[in-house]
Amino acid sequence: VLATLHTHNASQTIDRIIDIFPPYQQSQVRLQLSISLSAVISQRLLPRVGGGRVAIREIMVNNPAVANTIRENKIPQLRTIIQTSAREGMTTLDQALKDSLQRNLIDEPTALAYMESA
Repeated sequence: VLATLHTHNASQTIDRIIDIFPPYQQSQVRLQLSISLSAVISQRLLPRVGGGRVAIREIMVNNPAVANTIRENKIPQLRTIIQTSAREGMTTLDQALKDSLQRNLIDEPTALAYMESA
């Protein structure tokens, strides 16, 4: 674990890490991240049906497409890569919300409140 950041998703996490550095260093930081990053896991704890909390996670694994996107500073494209890379263990927050809703872990109003695409 490199850091715990208060961000909503993988794209915001990458942006936050890069933005810590002055502009003249950001290209080098993107290169370093593209090489050394293993994964980004963004987690939210939401009310569980029946009480308690349930963790909803967005998972982005660093593969060649992710690395290239970070290196080229095309961060908004990460969401599409995550959406199409389920076979590699990736999932968007919205996909995790839908899965948790289907499994009756959360209710529909909670899922809708946290959907990024809504």
